Amino acid sequence: MSHSGTTLILIMAIAVLAPLLAYGAARRLPVPLVIFEILLGILVGPDVLDWARTDALIDGLSQLGLTMLIFLAGYEIEFDKVRGDTLKRSLSAWGIALVLGLAAGVLLGGGYTKGVFIGVALTSTALGTVLPVLRDSGGLHGRFGSVVMAFGAVGEFGPIIAMALLLSGRRPAESAALLAVFAALTAGAVFWAMRPRRPWFSDIIVRTLDSSGQFALRFVFLLLAVMLGASTALGLDVLLGAFAAGMITRLLLAGAAPEYGPRILEKVEAVGFGFLVPVFFVVTGIEFDLDSLLSGGRTLLLLPLFLALFLVVRGGPIWFLAPRDLGRRDRSGLVLYGSTALPLVVAITTIGVDDKTLTAGEAAALVGAGMVSVLVFPLLALELRAGAESPSRPEAASEPESASESASERITGSESW
Repeated sequence: MSHSGTTLILIMAIAVLAPLLAYGAARRLPVPLVIFEILLGILVGPDVLDWARTDALIDGLSQLGLTMLIFLAGYEIEFDKVRGDTLKRSLSAWGIALVLGLAAGVLLGGGYTKGVFIGVALTSTALGTVLPVLRDSGGLHGRFGSVVMAFGAVGEFGPIIAMALLLSGRRPAESAALLAVFAALTAGAVFWAMRPRRPWFSDIIVRTLDSSGQFALRFVFLLLAVMLGASTALGLDVLLGAFAAGMITRLLLAGAAPEYGPRILEKVEAVGFGFLVPVFFVVTGIEFDLDSLLSGGRTLLLLPLFLALFLVVRGGPIWFLAPRDLGRRDRSGLVLYGSTALPLVVAITTIGVDDKTLTAGEAAALVGAGMVSVLVFPLLALELRAGAESPSRPEAASEPESASESASERITGSESW
C-alpha cells in the first residue's frame, strides 16, 4: 500500500476513534473533540510512533479541511445577535487586542512579519468551541449568550481580515483597496442572497434534496468555489473567501428554503465534519513538532507565555469594554470564553510554517497554548457563572438588539471545533 494510503487510513481511524474518546470523557470532563484529533495525530506522527507522514495528497486534503472549517465558521454568524452597542464594544475590544497583540508579537518574534502571525493569533476566539459549552449549560439564548456571540464572532472574523491586510506582502493601502473590492463583491452577493428566490429555485431544492441531483448541496459548493476564486483573483487569502461564502450561504438558505436549511446544512457538515475537517486537525497533530516543544529552552517557555497572553491581549480589552449590564461573574466568564482560542491559531500557524516565517517550535507552542485554553478556560467560566445567584439581566429586559432572538434558532456545526 502507498504511503498516502496508509496515512489516510490512520487519519480516518483517528476520526472514528476521537468521538468515542470524547464521548467517554464527557461523563467526567467535557473535552473538545479537536483535542483528541490533534493528540492522536501527534501519537501516530513522526515524533512518537512514526506511523504517519504527510505528502502532497494528504496536505491537499488538509487544506480542503481548513477551507471547510472556515466556511462553517462563517455560517455560524447570526446577524440578528451581532449588532448595536454590543457589536461596537466587541469591535473596539478586538481592535485594542490587535494593537496589543502586534506589539507582543513583534517583541517576541523579533521582526514584523513573524510578529504579525503571532499577534493576529493572539486576538482570535474559538467561537465554535464556546457555543456547545454555552448551549449545554443553558446560557446560549440569554443576554450573556448573545454578548458572547458578538464578541466571539468578531474574534473569528477580525483575524481573517487582519491576515488579508497585514500578511499579503503588499503595501497597506493596496491591500486595503483590494479588500474594499472584495467587500463590495461580498456585499453584492449578500444583497443577492437576501432577495426573494423564484419558486422554481425552491422547488428544485426540495425535489432533489434526497435524490442523486443534490442541487442545494452542489449550489453551496459552487458558491464556495466562486468566493474562493474571487479572493484568489484579488490576491487575498482564501480563508477570507471561505468565511464570506459561509455567511452568504446562511442568508441564501434562510430566504430560499428556510424549512429545509437545517437539512441542507447537515449535508454540508457531513462532508466537512465527517471527512475534511478531521483530516485537517489530525494532520495538524502529525506535523506538530513535539520534540521542539519538549526539548526545553525557549519553545517550552513560550507555551505558558502564550496562554497568559491570550488572557491579557484578548481578555483584557474584553473585561474593560464588556457591556455595563453584565455582573462581575458574567464579565469574568466573557473574558474566559473570549480568550479561548484554537482553530484559527492552528490555521494561522499552519500558514506561518508553510511560509517559513514561524518555526515549527513556535507554532507548536502557540497551538499547545490554544489546546490548553479550550480545555481550561470554558470550564473555569462555567464554574464562575455557576456561582452567580441569577443571570445579570432577564432576557425580556435586554437591549433591543437581542429582542428578536428566537429560541428555535439552531446552532450547528460547532461540536468539532
